[in-house]
Amino acid sequence: MKAFGDGRIAAGETCLVVDLGACTGMDSTFMGTLAGMAARLSAQEGGTLQIAEPGERNRRSLEDLGLDFLMEIDPPSAIWRGRVDAVRSELQTPQMIGGLGRLQRARHVLEAHQTLSDVNSKNARNFAGVVSVLENELSSEKGRLAEPPERD
Repeated sequence: MKAFGDGRIAAGETCLVVDLGACTGMDSTFMGTLAGMAARLSAQEGGTLQIAEPGERNRRSLEDLGLDFLMEIDPPSAIWRGRVDAVRSELQTPQMIGGLGRLQRARHVLEAHQTLSDVNSKNARNFAGVVSVLENELSSEKGRLAEPPERD
């Protein structure tokens, strides 16, 4: 989702809609990814991330992390309002460029949690452990990659 969203933002989109109608729950990495896209969009004039049909559980999760201030959750005046089924019937699965390697995944998870931490001090406290572990893991991996291979 991050790669797709980043590609659409780079292509000039100013409004992205994430349909959570079939989503039964979200983890913090997913919500941090949404927050990152919302922040990049809101930096553009008129840019916004809209959440369609989040359901009560997902809405509460987004609000608990303070993300309702970064994105529009089920906005009543959205152009897709009342047309969700028609829009869904026209959607196509985006072509995936390829999977992420272990380090890329770790960087993505770290970025998502740093974004959540930047939203408010409560999130910063809640995710401090995750951020610290990932920073240490990536720092250790960089050190291993920077060391020249041993020669016989």
